[in-house]
Amino acid sequence: MTKKKTTAPPPLPVIELADLTKLYGHDDTIIHALDGINLSIEEGEFVAIMGPSGCGKTTLLNILGLLDTPSSGQYALAGRPVAEISHRTRARIRAEQIGFIFQSFNLLPRMNVIDNVALPLSYKRGFRHKVLSRASKMLRTFELQEREYYMPSQLSGGQLQRVAIARALVNGPSIILADEPTGNLDSKSSELIMNELREIHRAGNTILMVTHNPDLTTYATRILHMKDGRIARDTKTKKTRKPRGKKRSLGSHLKKMIKEDS
Repeated sequence: MTKKKTTAPPPLPVIELADLTKLYGHDDTIIHALDGINLSIEEGEFVAIMGPSGCGKTTLLNILGLLDTPSSGQYALAGRPVAEISHRTRARIRAEQIGFIFQSFNLLPRMNVIDNVALPLSYKRGFRHKVLSRASKMLRTFELQEREYYMPSQLSGGQLQRVAIARALVNGPSIILADEPTGNLDSKSSELIMNELREIHRAGNTILMVTHNPDLTTYATRILHMKDGRIARDTKTKKTRKPRGKKRSLGSHLKKMIKEDS
């Protein structure tokens, strides 16, 4: 008697949105920033989000990153409705499992470069020299080792963006959310950043990147075109990268939803 092969159930989507809306304003001045978004994203996808200014790209990214909440609809993260996750656990997920690359850098002006990069590690227990060593290694990746003890005001726009990206990646997050990550960079620096994102994607990480630059979509496995708060077009361009090794998916389901909500 031959044994039947058992197939593993398909993995839960990392991100799943159903009829998601985001409204701003009141009465006759209501603006639909997001208007009924339905979207499913698997682990290991590299999604480029494109569209004209004001179409809802950054609003969508902020909601996915737990920085904002929708007006209506459903958002499930690693199979769990976000509405059921406590504010404390959302904060831990943001700190430990999501790497944000902001268009406006968001560096702390009174903190030097290496301390800015080490900031996401501050909640971890351990010796300060280990934390700084990890931040220093990440800065070397972006050719900023000679700027570790500079203040943000002493850096160019391109250097500030590279510091911001180093900070986003220093914690080894499962999800990277990037809002115009090369918007302030020259071509050489842009290539450096995109090559690093490509390597992170090859390791199985999930990346969502807002961009106006069509050249950057060559790095993506999927392209979403947005218009008027909706997804106008959804195109898969390459095979999705699956996580390497036998580790559980998506940061062990976001570290078992931060140890079952602590």
